[in-house]
Amino acid sequence: MSEERLRRLVETRVRNPRAIAAAAARRVRRDTLLGSTGRLMLVAADHPARGALRAGGRAMAMADRADLLDRLIVALSRPGMDGVLATPDLVEDLVLLGALDDKVVIGSMNRGGLAGASFEIDDRFTAYDAESIAAMGLDGGKMLCRIDPQDDATARTLEACGAAVSGLARRGLLAMVEPFISHRVHGRVRNDLSSEAVMRSITVASGLGATSAYTWLKLPVVHDMERVLAASTLPTLLLGGEVSDDQDATFERWAEALKLPNVVGMVVGRTLLYPPDDDVAAAVDTTVGLM
Repeated sequence: MSEERLRRLVETRVRNPRAIAAAAARRVRRDTLLGSTGRLMLVAADHPARGALRAGGRAMAMADRADLLDRLIVALSRPGMDGVLATPDLVEDLVLLGALDDKVVIGSMNRGGLAGASFEIDDRFTAYDAESIAAMGLDGGKMLCRIDPQDDATARTLEACGAAVSGLARRGLLAMVEPFISHRVHGRVRNDLSSEAVMRSITVASGLGATSAYTWLKLPVVHDMERVLAASTLPTLLLGGEVSDDQDATFERWAEALKLPNVVGMVVGRTLLYPPDDDVAAAVDTTVGLM
């Protein structure tokens, strides 16, 4: 992202904000969600809007927007990378930069549960809604659905997620639900990644909304995935999780999970965008190879 390119991007936002909608309307869309691998491979970049900026040992890695855009553009340019999951600000930057033609674009919807906040479980819909996703010509919406049995705010999040699933389905758009059973540990929200907890989250997420016809799940790779994924017949995308120093072990876990029948692809963020060696292209190519 050269200084001149960044300046032009800002200038467009200042002088011609309508250019965003115009560029979105011109965007070449795909006829199918699935890519050349017969599955769906997305890069995720919706972490910053929730105040989650860490990638591995780099506490503020995702705070540099120009650098993040550079990494996203590299990832999206690689063969087999089908698209992106992001909040409106990033989607709009990428569409102005011409990086989203023939790509699947999923809008991130609820980013109100800021990382580390006292209200984190009250994950309000502060970004896209079903109407704006349809208006921008996106392919669907993603929602985080953390379930803390000890936090009353969980009920509001569940209700909002159910409404979002129904709203997307009415428009024939994908509803990507990312559920977790969560608890506060020393004041911080932590997701329970035990097999039993993930299975429970799957059963709750599968029943959200007036129909599950357009619902896909986004799930972590945990122990005993075959038993875990037996909890639902919904299409499932694997999430990448935190950046690991042992990438080979991570790729091996993903490869095993990808063999399961209801796994239809992956959504990976920081593991691809901020690999230990900073080689985004190689990380993407290796992951696409697993598909």
